[in-house]
Amino acid sequence: MVETTGSIGKRGAVGRDWTEGSIIQNLWLLSWPVIVLMALYSVNLILELIWVGKLGPASIAGVGVGGFVVLLVLSVKSGLGAGERAMVARFIGAGEAAAANHIAGQCFLISAAYGALITLIGALFTGPIIGLFGLEAETAAEGILYLRIVLIGWITEAFWMTSFSVMQASGDSLTPMKIAIIIRVVNAAVCPFLVLGGWIIPRMGVSGAAITYIVATGLGMAICLWALFTGQTRLRLTLKDFYPDPQAMWRILKVGLPVSLMGLGKAFGDLILTWLLIPFGTTALAAHNIISRIESFINTPSTGLGTGAGVLVGQNLGARQAKRASRSGWLAMGLVAGFMICCSVVLLLLSENIIRFFTADPDLVKVGALFLRIATAGYLGLCIVLTMQYCIPGSGDTLAPMFITIGALWVVLLPLAYLLSRFTGLGVYGVRWAIVIGFTVGAIAYITYFWKGRWKRKKV
Repeated sequence: MVETTGSIGKRGAVGRDWTEGSIIQNLWLLSWPVIVLMALYSVNLILELIWVGKLGPASIAGVGVGGFVVLLVLSVKSGLGAGERAMVARFIGAGEAAAANHIAGQCFLISAAYGALITLIGALFTGPIIGLFGLEAETAAEGILYLRIVLIGWITEAFWMTSFSVMQASGDSLTPMKIAIIIRVVNAAVCPFLVLGGWIIPRMGVSGAAITYIVATGLGMAICLWALFTGQTRLRLTLKDFYPDPQAMWRILKVGLPVSLMGLGKAFGDLILTWLLIPFGTTALAAHNIISRIESFINTPSTGLGTGAGVLVGQNLGARQAKRASRSGWLAMGLVAGFMICCSVVLLLLSENIIRFFTADPDLVKVGALFLRIATAGYLGLCIVLTMQYCIPGSGDTLAPMFITIGALWVVLLPLAYLLSRFTGLGVYGVRWAIVIGFTVGAIAYITYFWKGRWKRKKV
């Protein structure tokens, strides 16, 4: 049973009341630390690929395929994070501090169980998983090396993600940002030495990239747990919060599972796209991986503002201020749309120069640049989709985003990718145009649903 004793005042040491004051200011204050955090994460991914790129196209492609499998694992955890954020935000908005701390403790128990399952899968089934793709031998070997290490040590990422979700939902986005700066600096400093070797460190190749990932997230996990148990953030956990509460766990899962299913549907869709690209060769697969890393960076404002808007939506609904919740979402959507339009113009004009950061292979530069030019046509839709995927679940409404995302992917994008790449003269570029169309359809559906406002009546 969730305790509801305890309260959070309007001002003071416990932090800012996000249900009052300027919505734009609140949105910015909540979002900019998340944007910084996600930008640092994306920069690490880009730097990792730059170092791995020096090993050759097969390494880029192998890490890329392994990375798409990791995204599948992350998608489930991200879905659970939606339940975590919605529950914690509602209790904070209602002024129930003890209940928010209790829910946070249950979130860690769920993460621990999921992390143990992923570790077991990584130890036993990495080879068969990569074998499903039918990759060339060298590419498959690189993918197996990378994926096995990441999955075996994945509990560190699970706890880091949970810490971020509960801190941010409570209204504290500065603490996880500060911790992220530390671990991303460590990641950036260590990665080139472990991948390429140097001084007394042997050349580890793609294994070095995976080890760097685990070491950095392990450090973040340790610092976050220290902060949560010592009251360095808005929440303060105690051991009694970790006593299993099946009722509270079910409430978290009930909200989070639809988002997990949405994430799984998207991750499996990404794997299908990978399978569609494999017949076109290692160059096409490597180019697809490069574009994915670039998109992880340019999507940081969408993720940050969407997450901030989701917290405002949850806390304002908890305080029975539905109009403020709605305005938070529209403002976030408008801001990310303006940014993405400007960003798309830059990417369109400098596409070849950007791809050359990752590789000197002329064929890969040519294919990657054209992939990037096509992708810019869909980035406005992509930013709206991402913002709403974080914003709407903040209300506790996770079924509608699941249906919209899975529908746009599996009903529109994937069938078009197959048809355009196999039955037109577009070839591999048909896959990229299908992605553009899928993002556009998803954005239209999200805007329509948010405008109708059914999410305002969701109970958690």
